[in-house]
Amino acid sequence: MESMPDFQPLYKQVYDVLVRRIAEGAWLPAEALPSEQALAAELKVSQGTVRKALDALVAENLVQRHQGKGTFVAEHTQEHALFRFFRLSRPNTDGERVTPESGPARCKRRAATATEADKLHLKKGASVVEINRARLIDGTPTVTEKIVVPLKLFPELDHQTALPNTLYSLYQSVYGVNITVAKEELRAVLSNKSDQKELGIEPGTPMLRVERIALGIAGERAELRISRCDTRNIVYAVEFS
Repeated sequence: MESMPDFQPLYKQVYDVLVRRIAEGAWLPAEALPSEQALAAELKVSQGTVRKALDALVAENLVQRHQGKGTFVAEHTQEHALFRFFRLSRPNTDGERVTPESGPARCKRRAATATEADKLHLKKGASVVEINRARLIDGTPTVTEKIVVPLKLFPELDHQTALPNTLYSLYQSVYGVNITVAKEELRAVLSNKSDQKELGIEPGTPMLRVERIALGIAGERAELRISRCDTRNIVYAVEFS
């Protein structure tokens, strides 16, 4: 049995063991975990403790329960990742999400800037891959994205023949990096000449800038993404409960 620290609740100790195993690839995306009974017997805890740990994993979208089938590692399908992490919608539609499409992506490998290294917790001058692309809504370019990821986490990403609409499914399926948390900061900005070129809007038009840090299951900083959104026909929508 794996050793578990004794300074936190027992279910949290079980939770940490399961998270570590998922991060290490013991169970692959969409693969079933052992039953609650089997995990309880292996970890020498009660079945109720295992269930509480699994409840916490479900709440964080790390695993999914399927009635009558068991508990499975959450998979970042295109649809799942898109609607979990994409927060743009049309105004006055009760938060109904829009479905974006990606334009051609431009990728390059380079050294991280000081700011990028700080935000991604990298060493000075570490190698990163930069991806630039536009997002289209109803066929109209509406969002630009600048995405910076550590090369050490995503080797040869810049040599992928085609990048999917939702990168998080690629991160998981090809590189074993499961994005579980996205931290975002929003800021009102004015469009510039680059926005005019990419989105066809006049300089000085109000825009929304969204800076996102995406974290993997083990807490690693996997992605810095800066999106600039033309908000004349879309809004950033979040539902609280």
